[in-house]
Amino acid sequence: MKIAVPREIRAGETRVALDPESCKKLIQLGIEVAVEAGAGAAAQYPDEAYRAAGATLAPDAASLLDQADFVLKVNAPQERTDGTHEVDLIRPGAMLLASIFPTRHLEAVKRMAARPLTAFSTDCIPRTTRAQAMDTLSSQANLVGYKGVLLGAMELPKYFPMFMTAAGTTLPAKVFVIGAGVAGLQAIATAKRLGASVTATDVRPEVKEQIESVGGKYVGIDLKQGASAGGGYAAELSAEDKALQAKMLADHCAQVDVVITTALIGGVFAPKLLDETIVRSMKPGSVIVDLGADGGGNCTLSKLGETVDVGGVKILAPLNLPATLATHASMLFSRNLLNFMTAFWDRSAARFNLDWADDILKGCAVTHEGQVVHGPTQKALNQAQGGVA
Repeated sequence: MKIAVPREIRAGETRVALDPESCKKLIQLGIEVAVEAGAGAAAQYPDEAYRAAGATLAPDAASLLDQADFVLKVNAPQERTDGTHEVDLIRPGAMLLASIFPTRHLEAVKRMAARPLTAFSTDCIPRTTRAQAMDTLSSQANLVGYKGVLLGAMELPKYFPMFMTAAGTTLPAKVFVIGAGVAGLQAIATAKRLGASVTATDVRPEVKEQIESVGGKYVGIDLKQGASAGGGYAAELSAEDKALQAKMLADHCAQVDVVITTALIGGVFAPKLLDETIVRSMKPGSVIVDLGADGGGNCTLSKLGETVDVGGVKILAPLNLPATLATHASMLFSRNLLNFMTAFWDRSAARFNLDWADDILKGCAVTHEGQVVHGPTQKALNQAQGGVA
């Protein structure tokens, strides 16, 4: 088995799919690992560290991927600057493991099926106890929640904590976190550590105790329908519940200094929760940090990847925040991939065991033998092609 780790080509990407520590552990299993030169440089993992771990270095992606049995990446394959596509460089029949977000990258999925590749998407791994160690969605969301609060603190023209000084006392900033998944819970905890007064909401009432456990005060509504999609994910609300939620958000946002949105439906797409009316009701100097930007944004006024000012309210919509913490982001991502690989590695046969009866493998498989085998992605392709879902 030959594993290949190419350099990521997404604009602004600094992460690498495999760090030297995890690389060494895979080699100890009897797996050959080759890394594209410079792949880990932006994450502070130099080529020398990979050589010391036992990996070989390839001068470019073409020579690397042509010989690979299994490709490890951070992002979905995409078009290269020379007009070719990363998928076209991968040997037909090879396997790929990455955070593909297949319903967001339908063109890449079609290419992977046509190659054909057996592709696994880590963001589709079922959220079960056994799969926690493989869950890149959670490991990277933890970083997003942390960094998002720091960005909000930097933009707010106030202290986060209460300070008692000779000149008087400053009251703590009021922070409101929308969405209490992994990113939201980390945002609550980070804001609380910085001394803010933190409130939070989620359409899943069962997370109330989790919010309180990290220092937040729960704010919620009585839903007419359940809003949990299972596996720790939120489902889309009914029209009636959306109206109740909108009123609650409008009332609460007008009272706080910083709003941090982390809401995703099914862990993929960001619902629009804050509109212009809500934004303009907020106090001048307030800040919105839209951490749903990678999924399209939770605020209708967000400009993805930019910061805008609307009536004195700053709206930040940062993209790919894990890349701003590249060393730890890569280390955690790498460990997730290592745990996935070792879970299905048959050491006696020196091969990756494609056990289609396994719920993890089956759940995160996107393409196999020329077919798209991931249900939600099949549905998205049908809708995009005007077919019947």
